[in-house]
Amino acid sequence: MVKILELHRTSVKLFVLWSLICLVAFPIVEARVRHYRWDVKYEYKSPDCFQKLVMTINGGTPGPKILAQQGDTIVVELKNSLLTENIAIHWHGIRQIGTPWSDGTEGVTQCPILPGDTFTYKFVVDRAGTFMYHGHYGMQREAGLYGSIIVSLPSGASEPFAYDYDRTIILNDWFHKSTYEEATGLSSIPFVWVGEPQSLLINGRGRYNCSLLANPSLGACNVTNPECLPHVATVIPGKTYRLRIGSLTALSALSFQIEGHNFTVVEADGHYVEPFVTKNLFLYSGETYSILVKANQDPSRNYWMTTSVVGREPKTPTGLAILNYYPTHFRKSPSTVPTTGPAWNDTAPRLAQSLAIKALQGSIHTPPPTSDKTIVLLNTQNKIEGHVRWSLNNVSFSIPHTPYLIALKEKLNLSHVFEQKPPSENYDFNNYDI
Repeated sequence: MVKILELHRTSVKLFVLWSLICLVAFPIVEARVRHYRWDVKYEYKSPDCFQKLVMTINGGTPGPKILAQQGDTIVVELKNSLLTENIAIHWHGIRQIGTPWSDGTEGVTQCPILPGDTFTYKFVVDRAGTFMYHGHYGMQREAGLYGSIIVSLPSGASEPFAYDYDRTIILNDWFHKSTYEEATGLSSIPFVWVGEPQSLLINGRGRYNCSLLANPSLGACNVTNPECLPHVATVIPGKTYRLRIGSLTALSALSFQIEGHNFTVVEADGHYVEPFVTKNLFLYSGETYSILVKANQDPSRNYWMTTSVVGREPKTPTGLAILNYYPTHFRKSPSTVPTTGPAWNDTAPRLAQSLAIKALQGSIHTPPPTSDKTIVLLNTQNKIEGHVRWSLNNVSFSIPHTPYLIALKEKLNLSHVFEQKPPSENYDFNNYDI
């Protein structure tokens, strides 16, 4: 009997010891629920010194940065305080596994949020990386409804590269006409093109030349307005910075560069890539990158960060921000002429970047060797009943009265709601007249 009791005590001790070892060696990582409460409204702002109505979240544009860890649940309680306009928010790069109704594509996954109503988005960020969100009703992204989502690795996990500090930059092009004016022109007969943007914004700030206005004395443009002071990123000499850069332009493809600094690209669209060094980063709308920048230049001065249009003959001035070397004063403008980056029609560096982007070894998700179905999509500009419309395989999207996902969920009779003829999954390669 004594031996049995001793054996039992020994077993209990071993169990307790093993439990302690497991707690130390395999820490329990508990996902968190992160709550955000947003109020969306129009306010008069001057992002590039020209005052206009801007769509804001909690009074600002870009909107609040969402910070989370991989596996966390994001809950955004969004109130539509616009007086006459609906809202939907798309979470760009978030896969919405199990929560497609939170994807924010109005007319497809949800009904829009009506003026005065509140809607709660809830979803899990299932992978780490750099992502963005933006308005997905009409042209609201262009009106200022956008922001960043930063998802870090779980506690205890480490990135495959080292850095000291983290910064976020969103690039955008900016038009002085309201989105209503532009949408009316795009849908009119005859077609009225929006033209080129007046400014390029870096983190919601740019600088328009007020003297170009027909009546600059009317006060709508004020270069002394603090809202349009250049964005400043302060760095400590000798430290390495991870700049998470995204583009949410309406029209422009962009280049981004930092005067006197090369940098290393380590992430693209939420995926690690084989590091490569460059002096220009090219971004198309919706793309995100992480670059590593070493603050290894003369610390007695500041440096320009610039963005400029590529792929189109630029009629928009270069966007400017300041890389501030501490302890130099952050408002001290660099004495040098801002670089404009590569020529707008120089395709060689853009092609080189595309060829350099390869998945990081060890993080490759091998695709299946063969496909079950091949779908070929051709994007064209068509004329439909006199209107210029953009199409995929000659099918142009029209917002339905009932979102497709809701129709499926509620088991509605889809034959009364949607066209039953499936769209083409291919096109005539040989004979199609583009």
